Amino acid sequence: MTGPITVVVVDDHPVFRLGMVALLSTLDGIECVGEAADVPAALDTVARTRPAVVLMDLHFERGSGIEATRLLTRDRPGIGVLVVTMLDDDASLVAAMRAGARGYLLKGATAADVERSIRAVASGDLVLGAAVAGRAGLLFRAGPAGRVPFPQLTDREREILELLARGLPNAGIAHRLGLSPKTVRNNVSTILLKLGVGSRSEAIAAARDAGFGAATAG
Repeated sequence: MTGPITVVVVDDHPVFRLGMVALLSTLDGIECVGEAADVPAALDTVARTRPAVVLMDLHFERGSGIEATRLLTRDRPGIGVLVVTMLDDDASLVAAMRAGARGYLLKGATAADVERSIRAVASGDLVLGAAVAGRAGLLFRAGPAGRVPFPQLTDREREILELLARGLPNAGIAHRLGLSPKTVRNNVSTILLKLGVGSRSEAIAAARDAGFGAATAG
């Protein structure tokens, strides 16, 4: 890579966002080229500045960081999304990585961790902060011979099934993924149909048998 690593910071907390921008200004070979406080602004800023790396929070008043990550990595396959969030739970980690993020840090990460992660993500590497790396096995539920559980489900439906297996109600799933309750309800109905089960509890049992919601199963 020639020139500085260009970065856009996406976070709806002004103090954190400004602090991150200030930190980036002190790092050799790294340049902050934009910032955004919500998902629509993030998509616009990235389109204008074409950064190498996006530092992405997950929860916003307007939109979902998971969905923003999916859109950015779909439209710009070379971009590196590094999630920086307060969400220290398995479902958020799995959803972010499945959406295309190359890294996941908690907001308690040190400045050295942030710099190291930006450089790694810009180089195409996968990086997980120390606080979540030990749970990385949740990302590899492919089973024997790389087989993906429930291949009849879409990625979105698997995300919802993961949250179902962790015991979240529809309202909680909607909040987590930035969806409307009606959309979640419709997706749950589709999941039940595709799994060939007659109830939410049966779907949860099948999901947990396949390794979803492992932290709450049993």
